[in-house]
Amino acid sequence: MKIRVLTISILGWLALSSCRSSRNLAANTPAAPTKTKSTAKREFLNGIQVTPGYTVTSSHKTDNANKPAEPAVKISSGKKANADKTLAGNIETANLLQIKYAIATDATVEKLTNVPLLEVIDKWWGTRYCMGGVTDNCIDCSAFTQIVMRDVYQLSLPRTSQEQYTAAEKIELEDLREGDLVFFNTGGKDISHVGIYLLNNKFVHAATSGGVMISDLNEKYWQPKFRGAGRVSK
Repeated sequence: MKIRVLTISILGWLALSSCRSSRNLAANTPAAPTKTKSTAKREFLNGIQVTPGYTVTSSHKTDNANKPAEPAVKISSGKKANADKTLAGNIETANLLQIKYAIATDATVEKLTNVPLLEVIDKWWGTRYCMGGVTDNCIDCSAFTQIVMRDVYQLSLPRTSQEQYTAAEKIELEDLREGDLVFFNTGGKDISHVGIYLLNNKFVHAATSGGVMISDLNEKYWQPKFRGAGRVSK
């Protein structure tokens, strides 16, 4: 009897010790990792300036030292402006007058080969209009055409626009070429205005509104007043 009681006591003590050990083991076992969403903010570079062709990581404005050179000149082609078309030709070696008047005539540099003509136009450019004027202070339309034809083409013209119209060989509009004369009636019955054709429907003349300038035959003012074209030869 005493032996049975002792045996039961020993077994109970062993069972109690085992439970305590299991609880201690469970308490000391690390917990399984869990996925947590990071709340840390991501930092981005501030002050980045981007220009086609290069990037600057600075909060300061960039100077022009490292900026890629932009196309020197852009022009349009045809009757409607086309801002995406760049000036053709070698821009680095092109004469400055060719560039200037390529813009004014919607042309490419290669088409403006008569530099003496451009020089004379540029000399008179902006000279104000006055009836009967023949000086660099003021000039009228027929005196201007007379001077240009003499200095550039070595051709002699009569003094008035009507006389120039009579003296010129009449040509069709589609046959116009540089140096031909274009005639207009701005009032009355006779020819009262004359200019020199360049290209692309453009002509240079001394206008009452703006002096020596380049205009377009298709402009609303000039188109209905156009009366014909003529060519003068030696």
